[in-house]
Amino acid sequence: MPPSVPSLPRRVARTLRTSLFAQVTCALVLGIVVGKLWPDTATALQPLGDGFTRLIKTVISPLVFCVVVVGIAKAGDLKAFGRIGVKALVWFEIASTAALVIGLVAANVFGPGRGMNVDPSSLNAAAVDETTGGGHLPTTTEFVLNALPQSFIGAFAENELLQVLILACLVGAALLHLGHTKVPKILPSIEQAQEIIFAVVGFIMRLAPIAVFGAMAHLVGNYGLGVMRTYAKLIVLCYVAAALFIALLAIALKAVTGLSLWKFLCYIREEMLLALGTASTESVMPRVMQKLRRAGARDDAVGLVLPTGYSFNLDGASLYLSIGTLFIAQAVGVDLSLGQQVTVVLVLMLTSKGMAGIPGSAFLALSATASSLGAIPAGAVALLLGVDRIMDSMRVVTNLLGNCVAVFAVSRWEGALDTARAKRALDGEDTSEPDEGGEGADSGIGAVEPVPGIPAQKPKELKEPAPEAG
Repeated sequence: MPPSVPSLPRRVARTLRTSLFAQVTCALVLGIVVGKLWPDTATALQPLGDGFTRLIKTVISPLVFCVVVVGIAKAGDLKAFGRIGVKALVWFEIASTAALVIGLVAANVFGPGRGMNVDPSSLNAAAVDETTGGGHLPTTTEFVLNALPQSFIGAFAENELLQVLILACLVGAALLHLGHTKVPKILPSIEQAQEIIFAVVGFIMRLAPIAVFGAMAHLVGNYGLGVMRTYAKLIVLCYVAAALFIALLAIALKAVTGLSLWKFLCYIREEMLLALGTASTESVMPRVMQKLRRAGARDDAVGLVLPTGYSFNLDGASLYLSIGTLFIAQAVGVDLSLGQQVTVVLVLMLTSKGMAGIPGSAFLALSATASSLGAIPAGAVALLLGVDRIMDSMRVVTNLLGNCVAVFAVSRWEGALDTARAKRALDGEDTSEPDEGGEGADSGIGAVEPVPGIPAQKPKELKEPAPEAG
């Protein structure tokens, strides 16, 4: 007797019960509907999204610390870790500059602000101060000093990723120096802590649909859908420019690693939808780190490149800032020369590096750029207040994909990517065990005790400390 086929309602119910992607999709649509029909009620739902983001942020710093320490200790080569860092910074600078140039070219060709003829004196410059909370972007010296931890606990308490990275590098280097005979219990303890953190992430992710519903309802209820008609040309231009940049990322990924960006996008579709719904890439960092490791990227590369990219590789923000600067210049009737536009690129290359984690950072960067040019009234930045949140989706997708491509590219560049395993993962095949003798099989990385969905890798023994002189 042939087995009975479940009815359509049962199949739908089972999909909604088991698929995070389906749950988040439904929450996204429901949030838009509620925001449109009951805007007053919808604006009160923002704490749902904010609460989820706060929960995720509590595990990011300890997770990054554990992954980096384990990666350094089991790779057994601190020089290799240093090379990964340098290559990551080179990649970040090339990618960010490309995004800035694409934005400037697009804004020059299509002129999204031309014909608006806005009187700068009619704009409410105080609204920008309200959005940014009176903050400011750090200078280069401040940025470097802020990256250095003042205390071990403070770096974790304040969720300063760069400070946590530096501490993790120091601890990993110390483990390599001492060797496994002097501190035999430390590394297993950190591995076990990593397992616990990933389990906590799994619990928190069950709240993702609620967070997406609240965040999307608040966005639509607060800003409405009408703002998209007012700034249609600017919005379309930003998204088309982002699509062009992502196409270039796909070409670069294929050329460097042979991997398909489209398959990778399908591979992280749940995380991408969650990031879109919450307008935050931080909300998916732990899950993306898991999936990159499962896709054959070595622990030390994932642990260093991805968190660093959150501060140094904001491709979507760079694209938006370059287009936004020319938009406000065109809107108030200022014609920027080629030299001034080159200045825009140089200024944004610096200001975009200090944006992460600062409220209203896009407006601060735009204000800093306008001030450096001296030709654009600082109050003109207020023109973008109404449309800034609509750009979140573009920035989130571009930033996240840019950083993931950076992980794959730098890993391949350093020989820290198991390409065969990556292709199996992106094809949806089981990657619980790496191929024996395949590419990347002898990469020297040991893995953590397996957590669900994370493949184990063969560990390399820690180096014994050199004998003391004399």
